[in-house]
Amino acid sequence: MSNNVTSVAAATANEAEAHFAKRLTLETDCWDVHDALSRGATDFVVLDVRGDSSYEAGHVPGAVSLPHCKITESRMSEWPPEMTFVVYCAGPHCNGANKAAVRLARLGRPVKEMIGGMTGWADEGFDFARGSEPGSLSATEAA
Repeated sequence: MSNNVTSVAAATANEAEAHFAKRLTLETDCWDVHDALSRGATDFVVLDVRGDSSYEAGHVPGAVSLPHCKITESRMSEWPPEMTFVVYCAGPHCNGANKAAVRLARLGRPVKEMIGGMTGWADEGFDFARGSEPGSLSATEAA
């Protein structure tokens, strides 16, 4: 019986391993970011690459607001060259994180996209911070 799932054969195990391992070098997910931040990780910076008003309305606690169009070499100079950046935007329907990742990569900066963005963060049930500072104020505390 033919179907859309198996009508094209799956990749070999070696091809699949290479593909998914490569994706992990470019992406991280909301759960992993939340877990690392809650454990006090300091080896990456989370960048909210949406506009200022969107950031102020709600953002990942600890995320720095840096709209993708404002990512410049001079702005990035406050971090060491080896610092990894995790970028996110509104969610899977938004390509702002991709635009930010391209800009960072062109500046020679290590970068990963937090897949799911704000939508994924909400889907996990994690709190949001509000206001113009990275902070750690939860959505319930800010209400």
